Amino acid sequence: MSDQQIIITVSGVDKVGIVAKVAAVLAEYEVNIEDIKQTLMQGHFVMFMLGNIGKSKFSFKEIKHALIKTGEELGMEIWVQRKEIFDNMHNI
Repeated sequence: MSDQQIIITVSGVDKVGIVAKVAAVLAEYEVNIEDIKQTLMQGHFVMFMLGNIGKSKFSFKEIKHALIKTGEELGMEIWVQRKEIFDNMHNI
């Protein structure tokens, strides 16, 4: 199942609407949010999301592009990786 899962990392200065905007893009691209963690460190917002793209009609590349564009609009950094790649990178 991890080949259908993606990790989304959002980072930047905290402001109203970050979670709502990212979640709206995921909903538009038919990505199911399976888990979400967020924290605020000295005014710096950090969020990790686990999404499942298994039922999306959009490609990973299309989803990633839409999220990166959303990050630019929000003035935030957004990284998107396949979970299997993320897991392999952190198992070295």
